This record gives sequence, C-alpha cells and structure tokens, in this order.
Amino acid sequence: MLTAKNTICLWFDKDAEAAAGFYAETFPDSSVGAILRAPSDYPSGKAGDVLTVEFTVAGIPCIGLNGGPTFKHNEAFSFQIATNDQEETDRYWNALVGNGGEESVCGWCKDKWGISWQITPRVLTEAMAIGGDEAKRAFEAMLEMTKIDVAAIEAARFG
Repeated sequence: MLTAKNTICLWFDKDAEAAAGFYAETFPDSSVGAILRAPSDYPSGKAGDVLTVEFTVAGIPCIGLNGGPTFKHNEAFSFQIATNDQEETDRYWNALVGNGGEESVCGWCKDKWGISWQITPRVLTEAMAIGGDEAKRAFEAMLEMTKIDVAAIEAARFG
C-alpha cells in the first residue's frame, strides 16, 4: 500500500502492470507494489481485471490506472531523469525508445505507452544554471539534438 500523501496517477488503456514492470526493471529506486483487481465489471473492463498498480519510478510514487482508451498521454506531463554521463543517458534512452517508444527533440522521448520522458545529462542543467554565454552555447547545441550528446554539450559549454 502506498503511504505517500501525494501520488502521481497515470492513466493507461490496459497495460499499467506491464508499464510498471518495465519501469521497475529500467530505473534504479523503482519497484512494483500492490496490484488491485476490479471487484466488478466497469466501463472498460471486467471483474478481476487489473484496475490499479502501485509502483515507484526513480523514487516517485505512482499509481497506474487501467481506465481504457478514453484519455491519451501527452508532453504536458513528463518524467525527467537526470543522468551523469553518456553511458547512463544512452542506457535510459535506448531502453525507452528501443522498446516501442519514439524519439523527439532536445532529450525528450516517449515510451511505448505514450509517457513522455526527458533524459537530461547533468552537464546540460549545470550549464543552464550558470547562465551567460556558457548557458547560451549549451542551450543552442541542445536545440540541434534528439538524444543529448554529452561531449557536444561540454564542447559547446566550454567554447
């Protein structure tokens, strides 16, 4: 049972359990918790179907709700995963995109369930926090990227 006062609820068509399992396998500090089944038929499912799945993604408590096809995910919500180097960036990016997801721009991608992710190397956020010309160069380099290239951000950052 989740004990967090605030929990993110993500609406899935019918794959909340599969998504939770994938996230638990992919990201550290992630796990699958209680799986609750519908006690009776409901508009998009039958009694006994998985209704909700409690899970944690990178330390953030979530509930996956199998609510049917009514609502779709979009970029207005995303998980941002801070990475330490190119190897970690590549690992998460490839896991998300390589398992039925899709690339976007500036370090954004979607998983196969349509959840948006920002795979963001710390070198980029550090450059942005410094501001000035260093931030401008790093930002302009990022605007040309799909997956973030750590070496290219460092090269731009330090001019």
